[in-house]
Amino acid sequence: MPEAVREVPVTNQYGLHARPASRIVGIASRYRSEVTLANGSGRAVNAKSILDVLTLAAASGANLTIRAVGDDAEQAVAEIAGLIEQKFGET
Repeated sequence: MPEAVREVPVTNQYGLHARPASRIVGIASRYRSEVTLANGSGRAVNAKSILDVLTLAAASGANLTIRAVGDDAEQAVAEIAGLIEQKFGET
């Protein structure tokens, strides 16, 4: 199975709160691949579960590792990384 991994810093002011977490889940859920997020502690969670993503409690400055396994893994990782890099559209 194809796999893609990318680490990105959380740079928006309030970190990974409910709205950004919801956007990540929305993106991850559109892909067939298994998508996980991990914080600096290495604890990985299901990126398709809002409760799991919120438990990461990633503050601004934290690094998240996005990992996907499946046929559309590259696209899933790229789209989620882009969202994080764009500060979730927050100003």
